[in-house]
Amino acid sequence: MGIVVLTMKASVIEMFLVLLVTGIQSNQEMTKKMKRPKFTVPQISCDVRAGKITNVEFIVKCPPGCQDPRYHVYGADVYASYSSVCGAAVHSGVLDNSGGKILVRKVAGQSGYKGSYSNGVQSLSLPRWRESFVVSGETARADQSPPVPGTAAQPVTVTQAPGTTAIEAAHTTLPKPSPSAGSTTSGLRPQPAGQRSKDLGEPALWKPESVLLDAGFVPKEELSTQSLEPASQGDPSCKVDLSFLIDGSSSIGKRRFRIQKQFLTDVAQTLDIGPAGPLMGVVQYGDNPATQFNLKTHMNSQDVKAAIEKISQRGGLSNAGRAISFVTKNFFSKFNGNRGGAPNVAVVMVDGWPTDKVEEASRLARESGVNIFFITIEGASENEKQYMLEPNFANKAVCRTNGFYSLTVQNWFSLHKTVQPLVKRVCDTDRLACSKTCLNSADIGFVIDGSSSVGTSNFRTVLQFVANLSREFEISDTDTRIGAMQYTYEQRLEFGFDEYSTKSDVLNAIKRVGYWSGGTSTGAAIHYALEQLFKKSKPNKRKLMILITDGRSYDDIRIPAMLAHHKGVITYAIGVAWAAQDELDIIATHPARDHAFFVDEFDNLYKVVPKVIQNICTEFNSQPRN
Repeated sequence: MGIVVLTMKASVIEMFLVLLVTGIQSNQEMTKKMKRPKFTVPQISCDVRAGKITNVEFIVKCPPGCQDPRYHVYGADVYASYSSVCGAAVHSGVLDNSGGKILVRKVAGQSGYKGSYSNGVQSLSLPRWRESFVVSGETARADQSPPVPGTAAQPVTVTQAPGTTAIEAAHTTLPKPSPSAGSTTSGLRPQPAGQRSKDLGEPALWKPESVLLDAGFVPKEELSTQSLEPASQGDPSCKVDLSFLIDGSSSIGKRRFRIQKQFLTDVAQTLDIGPAGPLMGVVQYGDNPATQFNLKTHMNSQDVKAAIEKISQRGGLSNAGRAISFVTKNFFSKFNGNRGGAPNVAVVMVDGWPTDKVEEASRLARESGVNIFFITIEGASENEKQYMLEPNFANKAVCRTNGFYSLTVQNWFSLHKTVQPLVKRVCDTDRLACSKTCLNSADIGFVIDGSSSVGTSNFRTVLQFVANLSREFEISDTDTRIGAMQYTYEQRLEFGFDEYSTKSDVLNAIKRVGYWSGGTSTGAAIHYALEQLFKKSKPNKRKLMILITDGRSYDDIRIPAMLAHHKGVITYAIGVAWAAQDELDIIATHPARDHAFFVDEFDNLYKVVPKVIQNICTEFNSQPRN
């Protein structure tokens, strides 16, 4: 009996040992598998900005094609978080245009970001931003050493902006934490978001809700991250007020109208639209023009893109001339968002040729300071030109006939190639010659006779005449500037071109000019004006001298007058009472009939103001446009 009991005990012990060994081996295999979880690096689209990803350090995969200028990058080496993550990777040289994996690390914001051209990407400058990032080519896997000792690799959390390409959740397999030494087989229980681990010594673990978001899904607790990325203020290097006049005529057809809308969308995406940069509106024309949206309707590229998609074709003829007149009179107004200090640009898109005349409407637009660009798609063949109202209509419409303002596209399917050349031209504000008008592009120096024969009362009338003329001009540091001097036998600079930059300041300065009294040395006064006033004129400004005198000069005026003409100073001579007509004709720029004026008494000076302004503008507008 005892032998049987001992045998049974030995069998039980043996079975227990077998189960124990089997359990240990099974546990080791499970632990080994858990230590090596699969980690698929999430792929993002080219337009995802670093500010939309909440992680401080993360690994992502960029697709091919992120070298496209639509994906804006700000800075160099260290990038503002408003930049495209993948665009910055290409700019820095970590990736080429074929895409790949990158490691991104957030750093502190910078006081300024300087733009540069590198690896086929033009980055932009930015004054300041509160968050930055750097990129490197490291492709560390989750099962390798994590970036921060003692922490697990962090999954990517993105807040999706409207229009951002969604990433399928199936493409994102998030890393799970490896069990720490001494942990039980049941594993660690993930903590709810926003709570700390009960074990204060435990490193931060992955959060089950931290995933790359599906299309349109933004968890409620993550909505606040969108406030970290304020709307763009726009590209300050391209501050223009831009109107597109699109062809909605019946002849264009639905398919080509869609291509035209896609072209507008591409332009809007390339431009960084915002209140501190370019603003854009659209007018569609057929028989008659109609505003689709104006300059102040949309303040970013994404909203402009959405508005363009809603535009439907109007049909009718192709009356581009009527559309240009409409834009000149109605579109570029303060009510519609025109900013005054920004150049006005109208881009006219024409399928073939217009069905009305554009030359006169374009001339009035140019004289109003509107820069007309023409894009002609599938223009008239030699046989078709007989049907055109205005052969060579584009050159008659634009501000310069050197090819800068007119673009010709052979067919609609090549229109997309025009996006970059057009954007480059409309943003080149130094070459937008039509932004300069007769009222905003001059340095005007008043040379005022303060001799004894004028008298105190009449001198105030002269100053009122000077103020009335000045009031007609657009005065600022970058527009027309005003200076003034007074003379008798001697000369006195009252104020120079760079002293006052607003109209109100200039008018107040004119009121403060005191009457001097003395002789009349007009020749010396002209010479003084050239040295003390016009020597400080800006090179790109028209130089206008307006001289007011009431008598014959005591000194020679011929040599100073010739010197003024030689230096390119356009001189207007205004004579009152006892002024000598022969001297006025010598002082005035040729032809004297357009630049010399005479009134018999001071109280009639006001009558000369509209004539002087008209002649200044007529002369400006008659300059060659080539």
